[in-house]
Amino acid sequence: MTTAPPRRTPHGLRDFYEDPAVPVASGAPRSLRQARMLAEALGPATSGARTVLDIGCGDGTAAATAAPLLAGHRLVGVDWSQDALRRAHSRLPYAIRGELTDGGLPFRSASADAVLFSEVVEHLVDPDAALDEIRRILRPGGHLMLSTPNLAAWYNRALLLAGVQPVFSEVSLRAIHGRPGSEVVGHLRLCTARALREFVTASGFEVVRLRGAPFHGVPRPLRPLDRLACRAPSMASILLLHARRT
Repeated sequence: MTTAPPRRTPHGLRDFYEDPAVPVASGAPRSLRQARMLAEALGPATSGARTVLDIGCGDGTAAATAAPLLAGHRLVGVDWSQDALRRAHSRLPYAIRGELTDGGLPFRSASADAVLFSEVVEHLVDPDAALDEIRRILRPGGHLMLSTPNLAAWYNRALLLAGVQPVFSEVSLRAIHGRPGSEVVGHLRLCTARALREFVTASGFEVVRLRGAPFHGVPRPLRPLDRLACRAPSMASILLLHARRT
């Protein structure tokens, strides 16, 4: 079943993400949960300001949500989309253009204390190179706060049993096929909690904590169940992972 009208085929992923109609914001509940995890890890700025990079900042919503909890720390948004950066400038004091591949990010090695990586890894052609670049710019012991949709979310398990394409997964950049939902967001990769742990560990990080977060797209009558599922991260809608650079 197709639930969105066909759209003009982009020439590539870059054109897709420069389209203003493509969503570039994370949900507020998971952004707030992630920000609290980071604030707890960094501690107050009274012991010294830390540099936090929001890589793939989109329109700056996640970083703006985190800013009050990270008062005194330096928060910098980074994205490759010029359209997203134009919107991020209205929310963040610093928003610069950078890429995880094709030359890497415009930062020195071991120059960042923490990286926010919200709803980005599922869009990447080469996630291994992305984690390598993030590890390069993080100081030893620096924090990675990564969030991504969960392939094994509680409702996806039921959908697969019914032969329905899981939520968050996509087979086309033109329209939604075979799954609930109406927005094409460009997801290329999805993982389970176990796969995410293994991937991050293999990339040179030590996993500190894995938590769950709700998904704003869940129908309202099912939202209490979605919040309840967060108690078991392996079944939650969104995975929130805190890791440290080894």
